[in-house]
Amino acid sequence: MELNRQNIRTYSLLGSHRTFGQIALEFPKIDDKIVILAADQCSPAGLEYFRDQYPDHYYNVGIAEQNLVGIAAGLAKEGFKPFVTAQATFSTTRCFDQIKINMGYMNFGIKIVGLSAGLAIGQYGATHMSMEDIALTRAIPNMVVLSPADCTETAKALLAAAKDSRPTYIRLSGWMNNPIVYKEDYDFEIGKAITLKEGSDVAIIATGTMVYNSLKAAKILEEQGVSVKVVDMHTIKPLDKQAVLECSKSKLLVTVEEHSVIGGLGSAVAEEIALYKEKSRHLIIGVEDHYVKPGEYNYLVKQVGLSAEQVAERILKVL
Repeated sequence: MELNRQNIRTYSLLGSHRTFGQIALEFPKIDDKIVILAADQCSPAGLEYFRDQYPDHYYNVGIAEQNLVGIAAGLAKEGFKPFVTAQATFSTTRCFDQIKINMGYMNFGIKIVGLSAGLAIGQYGATHMSMEDIALTRAIPNMVVLSPADCTETAKALLAAAKDSRPTYIRLSGWMNNPIVYKEDYDFEIGKAITLKEGSDVAIIATGTMVYNSLKAAKILEEQGVSVKVVDMHTIKPLDKQAVLECSKSKLLVTVEEHSVIGGLGSAVAEEIALYKEKSRHLIIGVEDHYVKPGEYNYLVKQVGLSAEQVAERILKVL
């Protein structure tokens, strides 16, 4: 599939969740055994066109996320390749036992597409905020955990996952009018981080929506005379250990994520650099260990301290 300026802009306007619906139309071309199961999320996931064009490849199980993964496991056992989708907070925490057994232990190549991850639908309160989904899924053996930076990378991650046999969690963050990080097609490889900007003083490893904010923060810091490297860690598991090692050589290593500071990208990087005797200081920026009150997305990003300006300020304080 060719990614060009036109469809990249369209995906950005639609947001990562509805980009999934657009990319799903390519799945039957990749493998006729791919099926999609949804927990009453046809419209939010933009799957109306897929449902209408490929009715024999689409199943709506209703608001029953645990059953969603269980049915997917049965289909996988019969040789199908299921993608399942629901809101990220419900498709991970509510289904944790099913993910652990049916995906991890049984090693079925089910792909979970977690919609509206992080703070995307924070207006509904803490019940709809997925602050712990990376921590949960990366703790399960055999799992791949993907967290694309924008809608372009969402497309790349979905297409890569469709060709991969491993059980996978794909975390879709952000909302409509999602800022664009990748303005043209590029090479994407599961487990291989992408350096977006070189720098020598600070190395920022970011994931999801925070990649864009980290690039903006880097620009602010450059104006203060601080040289900043920015890395897009789109794969949390398997982690690109070489990229982490290179970043740990900086004066300050920073991880930025729209996720709890416990168990997410920051923890994964900290676990890796703990193995090396010579390492830089590590600042973990994310959502602190408390429940966030309801609010609109951009408002919440600032409330938890994840705007570009706030990220830059935190880094300057540590420096």
